[in-house]
Amino acid sequence: MAFLYYLIIFVHIVACLFLIAVVLLQQGKGQDLASAFGGGGTQTAFGPRGSATVLSRATTILAGLFMVTSLALSLIRPNRSGVLDQVPTVAATPTPAATAAPVSVPAPVIPAEAPPGAPTRAASPAPK
Repeated sequence: MAFLYYLIIFVHIVACLFLIAVVLLQQGKGQDLASAFGGGGTQTAFGPRGSATVLSRATTILAGLFMVTSLALSLIRPNRSGVLDQVPTVAATPTPAATAAPVSVPAPVIPAEAPPGAPTRAASPAPK
């Protein structure tokens, strides 16, 4: 199984390098200075569609090979554990403060003689 894994890695790297080379060798589709200022108005929205060249077919085949080898590498890896599986886990234990009863806060005291709509002050807690 390890031999198959390393064979797929080799094919994947070779496909990556050839894909980079093929994409860089291709010529742009009418993206010169004239088309930037509206000179390419007779072309379709995505550029002229000509016959498929050897480079465009190679790009399609290499992109497909790249995707297949990527999926194969994710399925056939010799070590099933990831980086996060190697981190030691700490059991979450509740602390004594978390189990204590909540502290009650006294409600503010509103004086009865305050006119409606007047701002009120909350009573300050008594010093301990």
